[in-house]
Amino acid sequence: MIDIVKIVPDKLMLAYGKEFGFSSVIGSKNIVIKQGGSEQQNRGNVSDKNVDILMNPELKSYKDKLHYRNSGLNHILAKIATDNDVAIGFGFSYLLNSNNVERARIIGRMKQNVRICRKSKTKMVVCSYASSPQEMRGAKDLLAFARVLGMTGGEAKKALNWKRREKKVREL
Repeated sequence: MIDIVKIVPDKLMLAYGKEFGFSSVIGSKNIVIKQGGSEQQNRGNVSDKNVDILMNPELKSYKDKLHYRNSGLNHILAKIATDNDVAIGFGFSYLLNSNNVERARIIGRMKQNVRICRKSKTKMVVCSYASSPQEMRGAKDLLAFARVLGMTGGEAKKALNWKRREKKVREL
């Protein structure tokens, strides 16, 4: 299982990662991760073939409507992400650092994004996305977090075992 953190992992974070049951800890400098924003920013990020993960698309969502949530992702953006091989990321530290009312809204938006990703067969990534060793969580904790978001057991394991796509070279 793989964990993704915000900063370049030092020896302490790598040691914690091994202790928590991860085979490797990847820093965000090694892969291309874009933070979620407005719907236009999210569209630009999933349209870019160089982006590996769109992390927390619900980050800057506006006020929810009466009959649906503004989760920063819709079926069109999910289809574009699938075509460009961009994974949708769910970071636990964002949820960890929020207050009670906001935490409930974030979980609801994440659940909606999981349903949208499942419907369009978009890859999902669950990680701690920690900026310090204190924010890191174990592999089983992240599996439980993925199950709370509505992923099946197989989807949760795939989300924790995400691998960066290999660039295919085409000959002309």
